[in-house]
Amino acid sequence: MASTPHETSGRATARPDPAPGQGLHRNLRVWEVTALSVGFMGPVMAMSLNGIGVAGLVGKAVPFTFIVSFAGTMAVAYAFIRLTRYFAHAGSVYALAGATLGPRAGFFGGFALLGTYLFFSACIVGACAVFFDAMIGELGISVPTWGWLVVGVLASLAALGLNLRESKTVTRVLLAIGMVGILTMLGLAFVIIARVGSGTAPVSTGLDLGTLLPGDASWTAIMTAAVFGFLSWAGFESGTTLGEETRDPKRTIPVALTLAVVLAGVIYTVVMFAQSVGFGTDQAGLDAFAGASSTLTQLSSTYIGSWFAVVISIIAFCVAFASLLSCSAAAARLVYAMARDGFGPAALARTNTTGAPSTATYLVIGLAIALMLFLAVIGGGPVEVYYWFATIATLCMVVAYGMASVGVIRHTFRPGSPIRAWEALVPALGLAFLVYVYVVQVAGQEAPYTYFPWIAGAWCLLGLVVIIAAPRLAERIGSRISQEDLG
Repeated sequence: MASTPHETSGRATARPDPAPGQGLHRNLRVWEVTALSVGFMGPVMAMSLNGIGVAGLVGKAVPFTFIVSFAGTMAVAYAFIRLTRYFAHAGSVYALAGATLGPRAGFFGGFALLGTYLFFSACIVGACAVFFDAMIGELGISVPTWGWLVVGVLASLAALGLNLRESKTVTRVLLAIGMVGILTMLGLAFVIIARVGSGTAPVSTGLDLGTLLPGDASWTAIMTAAVFGFLSWAGFESGTTLGEETRDPKRTIPVALTLAVVLAGVIYTVVMFAQSVGFGTDQAGLDAFAGASSTLTQLSSTYIGSWFAVVISIIAFCVAFASLLSCSAAAARLVYAMARDGFGPAALARTNTTGAPSTATYLVIGLAIALMLFLAVIGGGPVEVYYWFATIATLCMVVAYGMASVGVIRHTFRPGSPIRAWEALVPALGLAFLVYVYVVQVAGQEAPYTYFPWIAGAWCLLGLVVIIAAPRLAERIGSRISQEDLG
């Protein structure tokens, strides 16, 4: 990365890099970047909740539906995996779309991704409160009705404290929490599979391998349910925001993203198979699966004991916190990258002595707390904070992911592109999947969910208005991207 201002004829001058020793530190490796992406996805949190709605739509074909979601996610992830071989930047979509489609498109995509990260940060603050409530419920402790607000604020402040430290510290915390969560969840899955296979389980339908096929579920139902499965991978691209903090980023980032998506795909399929056969694949079992409040906790009590349900609930809370830590870290780096190009106060482009974008981190955590408190004032609780902001974030996410997919298609057909023309089919399929995700998220919803597309649309439109009204910002973005070692 250059350390001096860059100016070309007819272009505005980009802001200078921070002083030596005050910028982002390049010291991360593959597994540390993977930890950020996996931490954002929150596998234990996803597997506790995301299969429930799927089971209500496709019956016993839940594992098959997650395989379909896995394929759709890989098609979407292709754009990030391919482009990060050539472009390394803290701005993720902001830079990837900017380098392939132009600075205005880059700002629009980056602004949509910023909405994703900000709304997801608020959403996960609510998730921390939800899982904390479940945890203390398992322990037989009661708290006041307003206690969830205290939990949300404390979790946010803890995330702030960690994110002000060196990124290596953050990723190692994420790795530790993620590994414990994944191993515990897989341990439960293998116990369920072993007991069902040996005939010692409280269900009699056995290891029904028909769950790995569509069965009686219609393809319409499977594709609709696959949208909910896809949300289990939300945030897989967050590792791209570490592009300026990674050793050999053009090798490390693509490998880390691939590992994150594939690892999650394998884990999700195994765990969903275990949950399906654990509840049983007869009608009673399907009803129990679709009606569960937290599948991992319920199956823990059934197959191991109430003590393990307590362990799972504690781990689920820790994983929710890890997801907040990952999301806010990614958001802060995106704010930092945009501020460095002139969007927002110059203070947002500052880093502290550990190399963390400190001012941007304060802003992100402050906004997450403010959004949580706003919803509490209008009568919402932690569940509403979780689901409402998650829906808005998802709609913004689809727009951002779509910009990356369009960007890689454009880059494929540029003269001299190293990407072969036939590969454009993959992001084209990913783009079609994203359009379907957006339609499913919008169609047939009831209030207040009918309002959320308008909120997400207004956020994205604001980004478009900013870049049209401030042409010099686009010039600075273009100058900065041409200055970076992106080619």
